[in-house]
Amino acid sequence: MAVTLKSRKDIAILRDAGRIVAETYEALLPHIVPGVTTGDLDHIAEDFIRKSNALPMYKGYGALRDRRGNIVRPPFPASICVAINEVICHGIPTSRRVLQEGDIIGVDIGTLYKGWVGDSCRTFTVGKVDPASQRLVDVARRSLELGIEQAQPGHHLGDIGAAIQTYAESQGFSTVRELAGHGVGRALWEDPSVLHFGKAGTGLRIEVGMVFTIEPMINAGKPDIRTLDDQWTIVTADGKRSAQFEHSMAITEQGPELLTVL
Repeated sequence: MAVTLKSRKDIAILRDAGRIVAETYEALLPHIVPGVTTGDLDHIAEDFIRKSNALPMYKGYGALRDRRGNIVRPPFPASICVAINEVICHGIPTSRRVLQEGDIIGVDIGTLYKGWVGDSCRTFTVGKVDPASQRLVDVARRSLELGIEQAQPGHHLGDIGAAIQTYAESQGFSTVRELAGHGVGRALWEDPSVLHFGKAGTGLRIEVGMVFTIEPMINAGKPDIRTLDDQWTIVTADGKRSAQFEHSMAITEQGPELLTVL
């Protein structure tokens, strides 16, 4: 694992990239209501990001080819990822998917600003949701908060995963294991990988200058996942709902500094 520590100058630009992500959420918030399509949200987000002199990080990202050069996964076609109800992550916005009263929707936003990445996810409720869904969203948010509390210099990455897993499971939920947080810098995914389960006191020691995301995906049912035919959208295997919250953060002498906030 080759972790690149970031300088104060690097972190300053990452902070700007993250601020644009946070501002994009503010632009989207009034539109996350019944009757709006996920395609509408995508257009609003892309327009705002580009007007902020940044680029939508996800658009055109992540094509995969086999050994013969054939595309087995097309590049991501949109500016944001959307995750409605049983979708865990990487859902593709479309003009055909209309938000309904009672939905929950995770919105994952990535920006590229002056060559540096901002990355965050938030789950929103659409209108009035049932108590079980609201509790899922609340537990996912708290799981992130508890993970962030463990992101201290001298701690281990396993401390983050253990805090999240212990809390989520104590509340009757599960945490996805195949997907993880990651380093952030000039690339969207860098070392280290940050698991959302694990054993305290294990894993890489956290150092000042690390920049990474914590992004627990909390399932109402079992942790198992499956990928849809579009090769992007990941859903819960049992069809139950999932919620996610994510921040990018820099590790400082005083602890974690959240970069994707206003």
